[in-house]
Amino acid sequence: IVTVNCARLLKADHHATNGVVHVIDKVIATTTNTIQQVIETEDSLETLRTAVAASDLSSLLESEGQYTLLAPTNEAFEKIPRETLNRILGDPEALRDLLNHHILKSAMCAEAIIAGLTMETLEGTTLDVGCSGEELTLNGKAIIANKDVLATNGIVHFVNELLIPDSAKTVFELAQESEVSKSTDLFRQAGLSSHLT
Repeated sequence: IVTVNCARLLKADHHATNGVVHVIDKVIATTTNTIQQVIETEDSLETLRTAVAASDLSSLLESEGQYTLLAPTNEAFEKIPRETLNRILGDPEALRDLLNHHILKSAMCAEAIIAGLTMETLEGTTLDVGCSGEELTLNGKAIIANKDVLATNGIVHFVNELLIPDSAKTVFELAQESEVSKSTDLFRQAGLSSHLT
C-alpha cells in the first residue's frame, strides 16, 4: 500500500505528454509542524507534553526523521492509578522507556497498516499494529482515537490507553499480570508487597 502524506495512492503512472499523474484519495494539506509542535498545541495532550519535557525527548521529536508517535491523551493517563503514574513520572529511566514504547521507528499512516503488522519501537520492544474492520488496533485493542495527524518529521496517532512496557513496571505489577499472580497475593497478605514495589 503506497501513501502520499497519508492519502492512499489509487492509480499510478498515468503518462501525459508533459509528465506523469498519480491519483490519490484525499487533498494533501500543507504540513508545517513537527511532532513536538503538535504535542505543544493540542489541549488533549497536556499530560504527554509534561512527560516529554521531563524526559528530555523534545529534541528528538523536533529533529529531522520519520517517526510515528502513538500519543497518549490526557484520558489515557487518567486511566492508570495515580500512584503508578506518579512513580513513573518520578523515575527518569521508567519515563523514558514508557515514552519510547510509544514511538515507532518509521512513519506509518493508517492507510498503510494491515492486519498482523509488527512494528519496532524506539525502546526496542515491538507492538502489533493491525486493523479490525475499519478500526486500527494496537496489540489487538482498538485504542486509536484519532489518526494521521501529519507532522514534518512523521505522523501522530492519538491513543486513549497508555502502553506501559515491562521495563517501566515494578515486580509487583509484572507479577499481577502473569502466572504467579496467586503468589503475589500471598506476598500482599503477608505484608511483604512493599519488597515487590
